[in-house]
Amino acid sequence: MTKKLALVTGGVGGIGSSICRELAEKGYRAIAGYHPAEEAAAKARLSEWQAAGLDIDIVSGDVASFESCVDMAAAIREKHGTVQALVNCAGITRDKTLKKMTPDDWTAVLNVDLNSLFNVTKQFIDGMTDAGFGRVVNISSVNGKKGQFGQTNYSAAKAGVHGFTMALAQEVARKGVTVNSVSPGYVETAMTKAIPADISQQIVAQIPLGRMAQPEEISYVVGVLCDDRAGYITGTNISVNGGMFISF
Repeated sequence: MTKKLALVTGGVGGIGSSICRELAEKGYRAIAGYHPAEEAAAKARLSEWQAAGLDIDIVSGDVASFESCVDMAAAIREKHGTVQALVNCAGITRDKTLKKMTPDDWTAVLNVDLNSLFNVTKQFIDGMTDAGFGRVVNISSVNGKKGQFGQTNYSAAKAGVHGFTMALAQEVARKGVTVNSVSPGYVETAMTKAIPADISQQIVAQIPLGRMAQPEEISYVVGVLCDDRAGYITGTNISVNGGMFISF
């Protein structure tokens, strides 16, 4: 039986690499997308996955560039075939108060965290609808729901992820394609481990569960949404934030 193919953008980061592993363990052939500047880190991840016997490959592309995504999609199709599951996980932050934020700070985050959903999903959605099956999972953030001081750019982009998700879900539902978003809270990755201890303690104090999430707790939910049995879940958002923000 031919394996289904999954692409995870931002696939060599802390959350993205965990998602790749989860999908590979669920029987997908996973492809980790990475920015060309991350080539060394991507090759290191690939070696780890190969040593573990996981069916995961890597592909280079700049999700902020539509043209680069066209080339990335062509490379995937030539080497692997059609993508059945897409996880839009690539993201960056450029945190500043609006008073100090520059146009470049705003544009960089909107391009990578929101415009990338169009740039990447556009390459694969027709293949999914033509095949009558597809899974799209967009990684948002708790701060896209509640907002966060110093993150007008990031919060706006991640809120936009929800709008994109709900609209596209309606467009492709009758074609067997589901589109959902996942909103993590603070996750224990290399990025959050670099936060000064006093700031980290303040963050954890706001979380009812009293700790940050492990990457595997995010990737587990993504794996569920990419399962064949998740075909009746679409247009929704699943929060994985330890109770930091609770809503309908």
